[in-house]
Amino acid sequence: MTPRKKLEGLVAATITPMTPDGQINLPVIRQYVDYLVNEQNVKNVFVNGTTGEGLSLSIQERKQLAEEWMCQGKDKLDHVIIHVGALNLPECQELARHAAVIGAGGIAVIAPFFFKPTNKDELVAFLQKIASEAPEVPFYYYHIPPLTGVKIRVEELLDGIKAQIPNFQGVKFSDTDLLDLAQCINKNETGEFEFLYGVDEQLLGALAVGANGAVGSTYNYLGRQTNLMLQAFAKPDLALAQKYQFLTGEFLNFVIKLGFGVAQTKAVMTFVSGIPMGPPRLPLVDASSEFIVKAKAKLDSIVWPDGD
Repeated sequence: MTPRKKLEGLVAATITPMTPDGQINLPVIRQYVDYLVNEQNVKNVFVNGTTGEGLSLSIQERKQLAEEWMCQGKDKLDHVIIHVGALNLPECQELARHAAVIGAGGIAVIAPFFFKPTNKDELVAFLQKIASEAPEVPFYYYHIPPLTGVKIRVEELLDGIKAQIPNFQGVKFSDTDLLDLAQCINKNETGEFEFLYGVDEQLLGALAVGANGAVGSTYNYLGRQTNLMLQAFAKPDLALAQKYQFLTGEFLNFVIKLGFGVAQTKAVMTFVSGIPMGPPRLPLVDASSEFIVKAKAKLDSIVWPDGD
C-alpha cells in the first residue's frame, strides 16, 4: 500500500459555483480545478466548508459536489478533503460514508452549533460517531469557534483522542488563538497530527509556531502569492514573507471594512479567475456592484514582491 502523502501547504476552501437561479453549477468544476493547479499552484481542496456554503446545501447537492471534485481532481489534485459536518448526526454519518465510498482523501467535521457540546467529552463523542463511519479515511476536526460558538480548546481535545478516534489526523484551526494552536503543536512531538491554519491574514504567525499549512478562501485567488510567502518563510527570508503577509492583510483589511463574506469572496474569485461563481444562496445576498468595483481596484493596485 502506497504511504499517504502528508497534507501540508495550501488548501483552497472551495467556493460552490451556482447558476443565476441558485442551483449548483457542476460543469464549472473542471475549469476550477485546472485554474487552481495551473494558475495558483494549489493542489489541495477543502470541499463543502464555510466558503463552499456547505451548510446551506442539501445532502444530495453536497454529495454531487464531492463526487465532481473527486472526478475532476483525479490525477491533478493531491488531497480532496470533504467537510461532512451538519447539525444532526445521521446526516454527518451519511456524508462520511459517502466520502469514503468515493475515495476522499479526508473528511472534516465542524462542531454542531445549535445544540452545542459543552465539554470535551460531548464533542469527542459526537466526532467519534462520525469518524467511525469512515474508519479508513483520515479525520479532521474543523475548529471555528467564531461561527460555532463552541470554544472548547483544541489542546484539551487532543488528549487521548487517538484512542477514541483512531483515524484522527488533525485540525483545521480557524481561530485567532495562537496560544492554543502553539500548545497543540508543542504536544505533537511525534508529528502524527497535521495542523492547518484557517485565518488567512494571520498565516505567517501560525507558521512561526509550527502549522503544517493552511485552509482558506483567499488561496483560491491569492494562492500563487501565498505559496511565495511559504517559500520565503522556509528559506528563511522573514522580511520577504512579512511583505507578502502584509499585502494580503492590506487587501483583506480593505474589503472587510466594506463587508466581506462568502458572497463577496465569490465575486472576487469571479473577477480574478474569469470563472463564473454565481450568487450565494439565501439568506446571503450577492455582492454589490460598488463592492466589486472597489475590491477590484484595490487588488489591482497592490504590487507584489514578484512584480505582479
